Amino acid sequence: MLSGLSLAQLAVLLVAGVVLDLLLGEPRCWHPLVGFGRLANALEHRLNRGKLRFPRGLLAWTLAVLPLTALAWLATEYAGLWLHAVLLYACIGLRSLRDHTMPIVDALRAGDLATARTRTSWIVSRDTGQAQEADLAKAGAESLLENGNDAVFGTLFWFLLAGGAGAVLFRLANTLDAMWGYRNEQFNLFGRTAARIDDVLNYVPARLTALSYVLLAGAGRARAWQCWRTQASAWSSPNAGPVMASGAGALGVSLGGAAIYDGQLEQRPLLGTGPAAGAADIVRAWRLVLRTTFLWLGLVCALAIAWGLHA
Repeated sequence: MLSGLSLAQLAVLLVAGVVLDLLLGEPRCWHPLVGFGRLANALEHRLNRGKLRFPRGLLAWTLAVLPLTALAWLATEYAGLWLHAVLLYACIGLRSLRDHTMPIVDALRAGDLATARTRTSWIVSRDTGQAQEADLAKAGAESLLENGNDAVFGTLFWFLLAGGAGAVLFRLANTLDAMWGYRNEQFNLFGRTAARIDDVLNYVPARLTALSYVLLAGAGRARAWQCWRTQASAWSSPNAGPVMASGAGALGVSLGGAAIYDGQLEQRPLLGTGPAAGAADIVRAWRLVLRTTFLWLGLVCALAIAWGLHA
């Protein structure tokens, strides 16, 4: 392991970090990623101007990510094993997915579209001001499936490879992609480094996430696999495509399609098959993400036990 930790140590620390997240949720006073977002905004404001925006974007990414990753690595070298679990807790967003999406479900079930629109706007970049119930349910389910990889499984994967510093590297890189990785006039060149690095870091985790969604689809395994193989390549993101297509197939619902971004209607490829998502499907998507988390934890613990018995 790049972290120098044994598989048994990684398993214990992995479980500890996830348990901390489920028990405590996001820090109430100051979230590390909020502070990082402010740093990223300051760097973007300073460097995303004039000519040579691609190298400026590379410099901004380097200044934002590498010193903090190096600091995390140094801290774990001197502070002890427990800090790996704390760093994982700071980076993972499992409980926050539930905390941000279940209020949307409650509002939709109560017929409170205004609250549902506001809550949904907090987790997606599309316009929700005129969204109807089906649009909001679809947005919530899509966000859960995609962020299951971005906020949970990608973080777990890089933690297993490189400990707390690996989780920090992945989560910071993924955050910059979410902030800068847009193909528009402002970010097309400046944010290209952030987008491409996130694509590389996410390539394996995204496919493991998609495979996990297939395995946990029950009677819908064949459907989830078929949706992944036939629909993912049409999606604009090479990593979100497999995750969302397999997830939609696992749930047996239709996602994608029309959505409004910056006032413009976009027709996105259809994902999955079956009826349009409803409020209940947001809950089902959360349960799929949670079950996938338990699957990963169980597999890592089983491997650690088997390795220990073999040794």
